[in-house]
Amino acid sequence: MKYLSINRGGRGLTSAVFLCSAAALVLAACGGGGGTGTPGASGSAGGGGGGEKIAITLITKDANNPYWVAMQNGAKQAGEQQGAEITIAFGANQGDEQGQVTAIEDAIARGDKGILIAPNGPGVNDAITKARDAGIHVIALDTVPIPPDTVEVTLATDNFKAGELIGEWAGATLNGQKATIALLDLYSDKVASVDYERDQGFLTGMGIDVKDKTKNGDEDKTGKYTGGKGGDYEIVCNEPTQGAQDTGKTAMENCLAKSKSINLVYTINEPSAAGAAEALDAAGVKATLVSVDGGCNPGIKDVKAGIIGATSQQYPLKMAQLGVEAIVKIIKGGEAPKVSPGLDFYDVGVALVTEKPAKGVDSIDTTKGEELCWGNK
Repeated sequence: MKYLSINRGGRGLTSAVFLCSAAALVLAACGGGGGTGTPGASGSAGGGGGGEKIAITLITKDANNPYWVAMQNGAKQAGEQQGAEITIAFGANQGDEQGQVTAIEDAIARGDKGILIAPNGPGVNDAITKARDAGIHVIALDTVPIPPDTVEVTLATDNFKAGELIGEWAGATLNGQKATIALLDLYSDKVASVDYERDQGFLTGMGIDVKDKTKNGDEDKTGKYTGGKGGDYEIVCNEPTQGAQDTGKTAMENCLAKSKSINLVYTINEPSAAGAAEALDAAGVKATLVSVDGGCNPGIKDVKAGIIGATSQQYPLKMAQLGVEAIVKIIKGGEAPKVSPGLDFYDVGVALVTEKPAKGVDSIDTTKGEELCWGNK
């Protein structure tokens, strides 16, 4: 476990509507900023109209991906606005469960009142239960734990929908051409909802029968897809990336060793897409990349440059803001946000970003994507 810092002190356009409506549901109106607080202070009074501040720890999956940095910034801003003390911790990488467990144990030892966590896997569940038994309110961000009731509620993107959008776009863009597909996933050694939901959503959007939507890799490796004009497909590989650029490159190289005919690459996130693009370029293979995150840089920048064909944008800064607001509200006698209808989490919205709109698939362009990236608006 590592600590980044301590802050002791702040489908179509329709999918962006959450930015105000979600905030209203968990306490605050849609709005900006606040500062980063005073690093290193502890347990001081003040803020939010006076009184002792509410200590909350945010635990992200790692500290390198800009997505998690945005989430950390959102928590700091909300802490400043809500009069909460925010401690930020993270795993060494997106597979580091033990680092997150240590961070939870530290939060318990400090006597924190709330924990926000993007869980790295089921290995953190027992520690979360221990925290809740100690009276700490725990809300998940981004990734729904398995089972979902491990936490009080999860605030997240509809990751299946995010995958489905890029799958629909890819199917329509192929225009009847055979799809020779590489699937660059998150893990191969553990099961995480964000991993299978994006992968299985993508294939569903393509019009490929996924059989079990909670399991990667059990679909037929060849067959017909029905998205767009429909056509033949072949799945060449499922490779883990850990959500990072270097391992994304390695995963793509492994896929290319199996086939140089790959023309469509699904990636779990934009860092892995950047690594895949490097490997494709080095091999002289042209393929359409699709991804999820919609980050300000390099995500939307890579869509604008044509490196990524389309990406599903999510809003981590806003997730963290809403999480801090929700814990403060609960501690002051309110209730946790309710899950969205038909889902096991509170949906904060998603939008497809592309410079090449596909018929029948709602999307926004990169100009709007830059305006909305990470949930800044």
